[in-house]
Amino acid sequence: MYNNSSAAMALPTLAATPLQPEFLPLVHDVRASLVSTLGARLHSLYLYGSVARATAQAGCSDLDLSLVLTGPLEPEEQQVLEQLRLQLQERHPVVSKIDFDLGELAQVLAPAQRDSWGYWLKHECRCLYGEDLAAGFAVFAPSPAIARALNGDYAQTLADYGRRIARAGMPEQRLRLQKEAARKLIRATNVLRTEGESHWPGSLEDYVASLARRHPEMAAQMEFFLCEARTPDVEGRIFLERLAAFTQWLQQCERAGQAAQ
Repeated sequence: MYNNSSAAMALPTLAATPLQPEFLPLVHDVRASLVSTLGARLHSLYLYGSVARATAQAGCSDLDLSLVLTGPLEPEEQQVLEQLRLQLQERHPVVSKIDFDLGELAQVLAPAQRDSWGYWLKHECRCLYGEDLAAGFAVFAPSPAIARALNGDYAQTLADYGRRIARAGMPEQRLRLQKEAARKLIRATNVLRTEGESHWPGSLEDYVASLARRHPEMAAQMEFFLCEARTPDVEGRIFLERLAAFTQWLQQCERAGQAAQ
């Protein structure tokens, strides 16, 4: 169904690397709680991010989960799911936050979603429950098309983060949003990758290094956002100015690259 060339085979997948022991009680609780709460609504459950890669730091890292649902949730079901997320987050301070990303089965399996959901499940996720949809996809080769499918919403998403940061009432909330926005921006720089690049960045440091190779003049800017992605501490006004300027630069570079193709 998908590219299964030798170049594609070089792309790593999350295989059988054991999860870190300190996160196992959380993972088990989350899985059992979601299965109990959603029942037949939950088709499958996937873990991604640093916990899935077994590189998480206790007390600092987030727990990130993709939920594939058999159909849309009613508003009251969404409220129950959000309450459960907050309860799990409170019960397990080993992570700083728990995030649920929701997708519907028909959407996940749609041919138009193969470079986004297909790649995501195959290379970024571990299946924790249900039918592992990743098994239906061959290994993906790194490509600009996949980078754009995964990050094509960056301008809108970062603009939304900017508005939320500007409205944040508490410093803790603002810094949390700055951390999330910095991570999104760093990963979004992968839209500038070119054909023939066989390496697919994994960690935030990999993304920073990849962009620095392409655009060394932006190395200092990337280091700034890497610091904010780890331990955010700058004033909100300064962060928003730099976020807007970098987003504009990224959009200009992306348009220039597409025009040159």
